[in-house]
Amino acid sequence: SNPPGPASSLLKYETPILVNTTGKGDKKFMPTGREKTGKEKKTAEFLNSILPPREFTENGQLWVQYVSATPATKGDVINLQEDLDKRLMQKQARETGICPIREEQYSQCFDELIRQIAIECLERGFLLVRVRDEIRMTIEAYQALYESSIAFGMRKALQAEQRKNEMIMTIRSLEKNCEDLERQVESMERQIDEMLMEEKEERERAKQRHEDEVKILNDPIDDLMKDFNTKLSAPEKRP
Repeated sequence: SNPPGPASSLLKYETPILVNTTGKGDKKFMPTGREKTGKEKKTAEFLNSILPPREFTENGQLWVQYVSATPATKGDVINLQEDLDKRLMQKQARETGICPIREEQYSQCFDELIRQIAIECLERGFLLVRVRDEIRMTIEAYQALYESSIAFGMRKALQAEQRKNEMIMTIRSLEKNCEDLERQVESMERQIDEMLMEEKEERERAKQRHEDEVKILNDPIDDLMKDFNTKLSAPEKRP
């Protein structure tokens, strides 16, 4: 049967090792294979430091899987490239732009290249690890900046939406006030028109009263004047 293991990776691992777990939580690895030489131990320790082993549980048993210390051949490199292209196609990774799937596959491929080079020359492997970590740190910084800009944009959008709603409410309130004021203006204009009409009618009535009073006063005077004129025009009687 096939050995247990987590999801496959472009990074090459050794055969999983079963771990016996005691009741105290201590881990004891079951012995496997031959003893390693001094150089092999040094290489394995370096690989484990830069590419930590992965642990997984299957059927209630704890397994650990170390990175392979087997040197790579030219065929391994060719297979790695073919596997990378195949995985990108199978997982439908995007060819451009931000794509977590593509990023993960290339990260595994780069770790596998580091493993292959570190086995041949630890110093070159160590330098590549520094390059890898620097690239990851830069990408994480860009991701943090991107997320921060997205959060900032969302806050600004929410603030703009809130201000928009506030402005809409203010506009509605002002429109209502304008309608109330227009009604007040119309009411006051009607009152002014009524007052002007009443004042005009009152002036006409006062004028008419004044004319009537003048006529009443002038009638006796006219009569007296007629009588006076009549007497003046009458011939004087001589004795």
